[in-house]
Amino acid sequence: VQLQASGGGLVQPGGSLRLSCAASGRTISTYNIGWFRQAPGKEREFLRGIRWSGNNYGDSTKGRFTISRDNAKNTVDLQMNSLKPEDTAVYYCAAAAKTKILSTLWSPGGYDYWGQGTLVTVSS
Repeated sequence: VQLQASGGGLVQPGGSLRLSCAASGRTISTYNIGWFRQAPGKEREFLRGIRWSGNNYGDSTKGRFTISRDNAKNTVDLQMNSLKPEDTAVYYCAAAAKTKILSTLWSPGGYDYWGQGTLVTVSS
């Protein structure tokens, strides 16, 4: 499967942004999909995920970000609200085989395919 993340840009603190992860080549609902981000000088950080079954997993954003899947569009979106300057980073979506156990999906190493990333800048 090939993934392409989009929707990044410049947003003011307190604003919202919606990122989209589009899959091609395969049906996205047959994968576990995770959203990560990486700020300069920091490790890649897990944010939220959605299992192939449709169940969400993980939330390191304390509810500010929500994940959803649109099977008709073959996309997984990340809705980001109440954005802060510290949310500035490159955001990535990634896919893991449906057979992967949940405990492997918290870290980047648990994923098999990655999108190219989209830059989100939160600044006034």
